[in-house]
Amino acid sequence: QVQLVESGGGLVQPGGSLKLSCAASGSIFSIGSMGWYRRAAGKQRELVAVITSGGVTNYASSVKGRFTISRDNAKNTVYLQMNSLKPDDTAVYYCNAEVYYSEVRGRDYWGKGNLVTVSS
Repeated sequence: QVQLVESGGGLVQPGGSLKLSCAASGSIFSIGSMGWYRRAAGKQRELVAVITSGGVTNYASSVKGRFTISRDNAKNTVYLQMNSLKPDDTAVYYCNAEVYYSEVRGRDYWGKGNLVTVSS
């Protein structure tokens, strides 16, 4: 079994910063891409940022220049540094990881979600 445990959400004022963390644990051979998604109230889940095992990153246009995704492969952990937060960033943020049990077998896992509220 594999678990993704997220932390770091909460309430922040517009213009503020938060850092999300997501640690994977369990029967892990390796981890491919890791990423963050979010779902705002009344909207579909959307990709926020993704990072490959080699460190290549991709961002949604709405967060580019404000958010930074990073990972610590030794700790099986992915981070999302969020700066210059806006009310539109309010959402439940989900961690995603492509976890491999062996060289050829794996699947996607999701965290339970972490609420980020940007409000004055």
